[in-house]
Amino acid sequence: MSGNSLVLPIVLWGRTAPTHCISSLLVMDDFSTIITGCHDGQICLWDMTPELEICPRAMLFGHTASITCLSKASACSDKQYIVSASESGEMCLWDVNDGRCIEFTKLACAHTGIQFYQFTIGTQREGRLICNGHYPEILVVDATSLEVLYSLVSKISPDWISSMSIIRSHRTQEDTVVAVSVTGILKVWIITAEVSKMQDLDPVFEEESKPIYCQGCQSISFCTFTQSSLLVVCSKYWRVFDAGDYSLLCSVPSNNDQTWTGGEFIAADKVIIWTEDGCSYIYKLPASCLPASEHFRSDVGKTKEGSIPPLVYSIVNRTDKQLLICAPVTRFFFGRREPFHKLLIQGDSAGRLSLWSIPDTSPLQPLSTVSSNISLQEAFDNLTPVSAGIIDQLSVLPGKDEPIKVTASVYIPSQGRLVCGREDGSIILVPATQTAIVQLLQGEHMLRRGWPPHRTLRGHRNKVTCVLYPYQISPRYDQRSLVSGGVDFSVIVWDIFTGEMKHIFCVHGGEITQLIIPPENCSTRVQHCVCSVASDHSVGLLSLRERKCIMLASRHLFPIQVIKWRPADDYLVVGCSDGSVYGNLPKYSHNALVVQAMKTNLTDPDMHVLFFDVEAVIIQLLTEEAQRPNPTLVSPETLQKIVHHSFETIKEHLLDEDEEEEEEMRRREEKSKSLSLLEYNLTMDTAKLFMSCLHAWGLNDQLDGICLERLGMLRPHCPISFGLISRGGHMSLMLPTFKESLLCQLSLATGRKLTLSDIVGKGTYGVSRAVTTQHLLSVISLANTLMGMTNATFVGEHMKKAPARPPRPGGTPESQRRTPAAPSQPSCPALQAQIKQGNYKREGHSLHTSQGPCEGGSWSQLAAMHCVMLPDLLGLDKFRPPLLEMLARRWQDRCLEVREAAQALLLAELRRIGQSGRKDTIDMWAPYLPQYVDTVSSRECPTLYLTWNHSSVLLFHEHQHLDTRGPDMYKVLT
Repeated sequence: MSGNSLVLPIVLWGRTAPTHCISSLLVMDDFSTIITGCHDGQICLWDMTPELEICPRAMLFGHTASITCLSKASACSDKQYIVSASESGEMCLWDVNDGRCIEFTKLACAHTGIQFYQFTIGTQREGRLICNGHYPEILVVDATSLEVLYSLVSKISPDWISSMSIIRSHRTQEDTVVAVSVTGILKVWIITAEVSKMQDLDPVFEEESKPIYCQGCQSISFCTFTQSSLLVVCSKYWRVFDAGDYSLLCSVPSNNDQTWTGGEFIAADKVIIWTEDGCSYIYKLPASCLPASEHFRSDVGKTKEGSIPPLVYSIVNRTDKQLLICAPVTRFFFGRREPFHKLLIQGDSAGRLSLWSIPDTSPLQPLSTVSSNISLQEAFDNLTPVSAGIIDQLSVLPGKDEPIKVTASVYIPSQGRLVCGREDGSIILVPATQTAIVQLLQGEHMLRRGWPPHRTLRGHRNKVTCVLYPYQISPRYDQRSLVSGGVDFSVIVWDIFTGEMKHIFCVHGGEITQLIIPPENCSTRVQHCVCSVASDHSVGLLSLRERKCIMLASRHLFPIQVIKWRPADDYLVVGCSDGSVYGNLPKYSHNALVVQAMKTNLTDPDMHVLFFDVEAVIIQLLTEEAQRPNPTLVSPETLQKIVHHSFETIKEHLLDEDEEEEEEMRRREEKSKSLSLLEYNLTMDTAKLFMSCLHAWGLNDQLDGICLERLGMLRPHCPISFGLISRGGHMSLMLPTFKESLLCQLSLATGRKLTLSDIVGKGTYGVSRAVTTQHLLSVISLANTLMGMTNATFVGEHMKKAPARPPRPGGTPESQRRTPAAPSQPSCPALQAQIKQGNYKREGHSLHTSQGPCEGGSWSQLAAMHCVMLPDLLGLDKFRPPLLEMLARRWQDRCLEVREAAQALLLAELRRIGQSGRKDTIDMWAPYLPQYVDTVSSRECPTLYLTWNHSSVLLFHEHQHLDTRGPDMYKVLT
């Protein structure tokens, strides 16, 4: 899939929450969102209510190493951006509202601290990220582009910086960066607006360098209440310094068994310090540390180590402490605007957030009451209905509460089959679309035991750890062979068509961790092998053709992380590591549906993400329509659409039909035992699943009835956990608990208590503008495609046999082709033309046609509702409108149907926002657009240009122009 493909993920999380060992956390300024980063590289977004109730909303994927720090990256409330950094030097800029990755980069150094700094130059406000980490300087990074602008460098004793703080001056234009190096030297840099303009100039050297003997500094913070004190926390003591001349005002040692890990000022005269084991203590500062006191600085130069200020009270962690893998992460935040809470937040290795609201008055006893306390798993456990896994209907045993966990998976697009290895050693083969329909959608399948039809392979004595279908990677392998590895040290070769066990390899002394295919240019003997890696640090080459192990290397001292090949010599190079494993992003292909198993940590069961490629679905639908035997049933409009898709594009997206037919014949001749799965049309099943999930159910009862009865769509059980793919393959996935947050937000917006059924189907369009854009483009382009097809309906599709695709393995006789009961009525051409031009009349446009029971008319009604009626039907308080810039980028999409949907949506949205909204858009975009377009720049830069003139909007995109000269006149000029 190209980066420009319209791909929508839907995720089936299952009942087990992903591992989330928290390594860093951040609270947004408005106190509505908490962000946590974890050691496996994922980021979790948690919604927080004014009553301090917390609910996990989404998980962000993209980092490949532990998250080391998080920081806000914008100051305005309408742009809620954060920046994250990982151990491998990655930096990502995220939009907190929808989880989009706005920008990303990778440096050769890892950050351990980032602070956001904003300044004003004239009328322009610019943001910078001040970064420190495993390098002997401080980097100043542009908060929008993530470009390193300049460095703050030490002349004296350069070293890594342990911690830093920015001191804003209210008296002068000079702000100060104060930092402490790992050797305990305090450094001071002056940053001004003039310095901030610099790019690639000489580095800025420190103004002051002073030993303060604070080795192992954990945190440094500036007192915003008095503007005159610095708190420096080290592992065995904490100290307060004068922020003017950095004189020592107070020093407090820790008890022998305590290790301090951070601290903050919570008032002018109070500090909170927390420990490695999760306890926190609040101290009242002595008078010598308070500028308002007459004794301020009275002890400078004669402070005695050990003069401990009085402990006001302690905040103890919950008494039922579970054994934690890592030390908890504690941070303090206070509201700078409503709500003015003082919050202490702690995240631990079990994915738990604990939150204390610190009172202004001191309680008489330790504050042990947690204001809020929830873990990811508890949030999953509280869900009704429970979060579904990919084959839960086949995995819940009688008398058992929990389904058997899926521990390894592989999807075979050519057969539409999903192979799932489970923790009990069994392997299930099941049609992917049908099992997803059972989990996500309501229908008659809910009443069937053991549906969909499936096959169970039994051979492993315990958990299946990896599954591989070699033919999918290279056609040199036998199409029948499926390979699996387990914790029982064995590798088993199966006949995927008959379910027969062909061979068991028992050569390793540990569980199998990886199964790898050698490259094409190895010797012939190696080409028919599979490389197996085991937890006893051994590597084997297992010949599937000879059915024997031809090499075993087993003397490595450490776990094996990577395998490299020297094909010319048949050498295999093994790279060992300390065994760290991180969740990787999925790799897409050109199939309409790809099912990717993912886990955030090796210990987790698989969760499954369904990736729908809208363009591939459209091309397959049109290609199958063209291949139907009766050409009279193909409308001229459909044929015209097919012409727009080149042969190469179709070939790129579809399997080679001739090769499949030959393979089918070969299988029939061999008369092998077939896998008893019903024949079905994979393309129509995929479209049915996708459209059923996308449709905004519950807004129009009449249209819902048409969708269910005439079009054969199915209503979802509960709101679907969609995802969003953004720059560089970064991805956000809605957690199944997002609906709780959405219900709360919508209840606040509407002023009434909403139920789960109020947001099924339509709740998605209240999540974010980017999600709305992707979903509306998908549903309209697919509806338009189905509208142009002959008698396109999903009625009974999940039980019918396919007209031509997909060929099922094992020689099952081809079924009778489905013949339509009656030729389709012509779809409503006027309405169809209106859809493509976004030209619906809101007034008096009813959702039915006078042309009788035609599927084309039903699809046009569906497209009409999503294109122009959603804002009115949902209400603006619950609708996040599409993003104009995302639609504009699709103005010349290579897929005609997606292009037409984007144009229709853009015009509908421009009309909806009215003249004032269009002018606001132009004003907002104006700084980023050139004043004129010359021929050279327009050829080289495929950018959208937009100008404003009275009541019309003029859009330029490369050589194609959209001219809008009046409220209802839109045409494309080439």
